[in-house]
Amino acid sequence: MSTDENTNEKESSSHNEDAEKAGTNAPEVTAQPESHPKADAVKASAESAKNAAGDLLATFLSQRESNPKVFYGAIGAAAVLLLVLFSGGDSDKKLPVHQAKPVVIGQNYVLKGANAYDPQATIRLVSVPGSMAAYDDTEENDREGACKHIQEGTPVKVVQSQDAYGKKDVFVEVEMQSGECEGKKGWALAINLQ
Repeated sequence: MSTDENTNEKESSSHNEDAEKAGTNAPEVTAQPESHPKADAVKASAESAKNAAGDLLATFLSQRESNPKVFYGAIGAAAVLLLVLFSGGDSDKKLPVHQAKPVVIGQNYVLKGANAYDPQATIRLVSVPGSMAAYDDTEENDREGACKHIQEGTPVKVVQSQDAYGKKDVFVEVEMQSGECEGKKGWALAINLQ
């Protein structure tokens, strides 16, 4: 008899002696958990997912041998996709905000609408600073005469400026330097000067 067998016999005999002292000779039985239909369904779906993933991986790896262009093309496409995803834009970029240049009183400028792309666009001049939102020029007669709408590109000279809304030089009083309104004054937004 070998030493290992002798050790196993001693352990089993001491186990039997312990069981006899406790008053039971029956072998130990471990309790099996009860089977639940939901648990079985989850296990079955997990197994099928593992099998599907394994089959997909096997098919993909078999492409390396049978069609290497497809295999390496798929790897390249995945790498490019990951590169694009991780090098995407930053989330802290701020929207561009118009930075008004400081207006110098007495300086000559040209009227240009900050958001206008139409070459026929006009710049509205008002008699009182801050009254820009108070007018309705939907009527055609409001656009005619009295130098209320000045064509873009008209040279002007800044006479004075006024702060508004907590910002410096929002409104400027300008004097026309040429055209039919030469010498006349009116208030415009400072962002309409270039």
